[in-house]
Amino acid sequence: MPNGGHAPPFGAWERMLAGRYLRAKRSQGGVALISLISFIGIMLAVAVLIIVMSVMNGFREELLGRILGFQGHVFVAGPVVDGPALGPTVKRILKVPGVVQAVPVVQGQVLAMGPDQITGAIVRGVSASDVAATKIIASNITHGSLKNYGKGDYGGDDILVGDRLAEQLGVKAGDTLTLVSPAGGATAFGTAPVQKAFTIGGTFTVGMSQYDQAYIYMPLQQAQLFFGREGSVDEIEIKLTNPDDAPRIKPAIARAAGPMALVTDWTQRDTSFWGALKVERNVMGLILSLLVVIAAMNIISGLIMLVKNKGRDIAILRTMGAGQGSILRIFFMAGATIGALGTLAGVLAGVLFSVYIDEIQSVVEWVTGQTVFSSDVYFLSRLPARVDWREVAAIVVFSLLMSCVWTLPPAWRASRLDPVEALRYE
Repeated sequence: MPNGGHAPPFGAWERMLAGRYLRAKRSQGGVALISLISFIGIMLAVAVLIIVMSVMNGFREELLGRILGFQGHVFVAGPVVDGPALGPTVKRILKVPGVVQAVPVVQGQVLAMGPDQITGAIVRGVSASDVAATKIIASNITHGSLKNYGKGDYGGDDILVGDRLAEQLGVKAGDTLTLVSPAGGATAFGTAPVQKAFTIGGTFTVGMSQYDQAYIYMPLQQAQLFFGREGSVDEIEIKLTNPDDAPRIKPAIARAAGPMALVTDWTQRDTSFWGALKVERNVMGLILSLLVVIAAMNIISGLIMLVKNKGRDIAILRTMGAGQGSILRIFFMAGATIGALGTLAGVLAGVLFSVYIDEIQSVVEWVTGQTVFSSDVYFLSRLPARVDWREVAAIVVFSLLMSCVWTLPPAWRASRLDPVEALRYE
């Protein structure tokens, strides 16, 4: 019971009254149904925000991991990768701190002729040692092996084919695949196409359809011969300990490669793609944050009705010595409690959904009989999700802040209620 308005702020009696008002039935002037709706709204808004941001985090991480695992982080081209300059350039680059791999690459387009179909493909000429060191390839050989890759004259005739490409062409490990290069050796009549049959030593899967359906790995020397680039490569792909350090390490790599080198990093390639992904993530976060704001606004309607129904109680409390601050805190706690409980439930639901998203996807696909996440459309074979706890903390703070902000107007109105006016018609 208040004592002359000197009870401690947020004391036991204030908390007791706030809880009683929240639990009051409609017949007692309570607004339990509206409070429940506000609770559910905040819970769903917070959960959806966490789930969507986690999926977008996972999507970016998966894309980044697979793209940068398949390709390099920094790229060196120019005269320093031609002829005798190639070997010394690679050795100097490998001495740069943070560099873990420097891979000379020859890349060209070919026509792949299988028994079922003829289609275009991209050949990457990479040495056997570099393929073995590329974990995303060496660890994901689905059929066959790397046993004969790079063995034989000019690297041999064994190649690696993406599993989706092999399926499309109707070939498998051990079969023969004919490749046609439009840019072959030079003749008296100009550049002549080169056609050659290769043995499929194995098939690989990166987990991204754009790679599994388009790429073929060929020994470096064989690719140089096949594309008419003996003694030279297209570029050196460099992999770093941390891909995010590429812009910082790039100047050191440029110095090591030499003044004639053309050096770029992965942030400069496909700039529009990565930029669009970042903008999409930020805009989606902003839009879904508005859902939290709208859900929290429901607290206002519930508290306004609660204040109206409890006008007599407020007047009695004021006449018994409760100050305006006590009344404000009572209704503030009532509204903030709805927001806090809704936020807590939303965090729990959102995190659990994100953690078990693979199982949920499997259940939905089993029930509906439809593929929820088609790899042909989204590049990845599964729906990824990664919970960023710093992001979750920011969402929690934002939701609690919005709940408190929208609680203040009706709580302030309750604190300014005139006891005489409230009791005049009682």
